[in-house]
Amino acid sequence: LLNRMEVINFTGYTPDEKFEIARNHLLPKAMEKMGIPDGVLNVPDDTIKAIINDYTMEAGVRGLQKRMDTLCRNAAVRIGSQEGQGEAFTVGTDMIRSELDMHPVHHERVLSKGRPGVVTGLAWTAAGGEILYIETLFTKGSGRLIITGQLGDVMKESAQIAVSLVKSMFPEKAKLFKDNDLHIHVPEGAVPKDGPSAGVTLTTAIASLVTGKAVSPEIAMTGEISLRGAVTPIGGLPEKLMAAQRAGVKKVFIPKDNTDDLEDVAKDVSSSLDIMPVSEITDILMDTGVIEKELLENKASA
Repeated sequence: LLNRMEVINFTGYTPDEKFEIARNHLLPKAMEKMGIPDGVLNVPDDTIKAIINDYTMEAGVRGLQKRMDTLCRNAAVRIGSQEGQGEAFTVGTDMIRSELDMHPVHHERVLSKGRPGVVTGLAWTAAGGEILYIETLFTKGSGRLIITGQLGDVMKESAQIAVSLVKSMFPEKAKLFKDNDLHIHVPEGAVPKDGPSAGVTLTTAIASLVTGKAVSPEIAMTGEISLRGAVTPIGGLPEKLMAAQRAGVKKVFIPKDNTDDLEDVAKDVSSSLDIMPVSEITDILMDTGVIEKELLENKASA
């Protein structure tokens, strides 16, 4: 059946699009459904944006519609009682948790300070994009590779490719790898993760650990890595860039072959990010300051 159909893929709504939908459609519908007249309930823009960012985690707006219905249902009860009479009942951001009777959704934010061996990556989920951190650490040992964070087979293979690539790029660090165990961890440990798109992030994190040079937390990246150091295309770019914007990322490295996918990215997202298409991992390492250009040229000539 699928062979005889045309599949049309829809990208998720941006936060700005969700806000407009909630303000102009979902909230008025919910108020009408609960019998709340105009001018009796005031839901400020900040409250709507907080609900979108902290109380929903989806590509569409079904969950947002439920939050608006719950908010208006509780407001209708208050308005019908003494505390809602006399003036419009206003739902402030400090009231959202009690009105919705739920805990906020936790989204990762960029770290306040970078450290060697820790790099920001981007991941795709069914509910949209998320940022994730690749953490690496050397501990005294016998050269073992320890991988934690509930990673799938494809992501584990990316980690092994990243280790081999960094070893080939820094042969003078062979003793460091031999005398220590390399531990790679991807929080959150309870969430399964898989796919090849963290390859460049893994490589950059290990190279950062080896050189001792930190990468700015405001820099994120996505892309599959090959043993020859090529950055190859990935999927879910629009959702990943939306996650980067939400988390406070300033610059994003993407595979050069994904440049055409930027047409599917909302203008407000792409305009707020410095998007850098790259084809080689060395482009990322030089731009982030993990390796100096002169040192790289010396390695190449040698």
